[in-house]
Amino acid sequence: MYFAADGSIAQVDEDRRIHRILWLRTLEIAFFVTLFCFFMGYPIAHLLATLPMKYSNLLMICVLLPFWTSLLVRTASWMILLQQQGIVNDFFVMIGLVSDDNRPEMMYNKVGTYVAMTQILLPFMVLPLYSVMKTISPSLMRAGKSLGGTPFVAFWKVYFPLTIPGIGAGCLLVFILAIGYYITPALVGGASGTLISNQIAFHMKTTLDWSFASAMGLMLLTGVLVIYWIYNKLVGVDNIKLG
Repeated sequence: MYFAADGSIAQVDEDRRIHRILWLRTLEIAFFVTLFCFFMGYPIAHLLATLPMKYSNLLMICVLLPFWTSLLVRTASWMILLQQQGIVNDFFVMIGLVSDDNRPEMMYNKVGTYVAMTQILLPFMVLPLYSVMKTISPSLMRAGKSLGGTPFVAFWKVYFPLTIPGIGAGCLLVFILAIGYYITPALVGGASGTLISNQIAFHMKTTLDWSFASAMGLMLLTGVLVIYWIYNKLVGVDNIKLG
């Protein structure tokens, strides 16, 4: 926005609306990363809660293993895996999914951002879900089946509603973390995968426009608080369970 010659407030040209694009992209990436983490984390948490102890402990170690590795190392590993001459593209070529001269670009775009952020934030979805699922008695599913329900109906009517507090906690946690991420998008996102937090870091370190960076940071904080308020109105924070 800018002041026109007549004193009115007008919008700049569409190709210069950088911050609006960044805000929409930040919300989009945070939403889809949360969605991907949910679809991947729910079955993992279910396995953790239902497998025998010796197998669930081994799977839990695999879930917690990323926490023992530096965030920068994990991001750099994805940069090596996803590059056009990387292992993932080599595998696609080997199985005949793509040709060698038509390798997909999975780095420096939204694809790389989605993949890296989903892998990094997945444990924050699994752990709240696991803590809730572990308290659900297996006899409830057996009771649902004995009353005439199919396995899917028993799951949807009995098991799934009991896991909603864990779903709410995991989704809220992942979304808030994703909306403020900047290291991973800065390294693997490129121009089309950077978030509003990257712009804040840019003004803090490069342009030294700290007042503008502070204003953007305040807007980001306000946005997170608004999202939290909406979630509290729709679902209720009292229904969140982290353990």
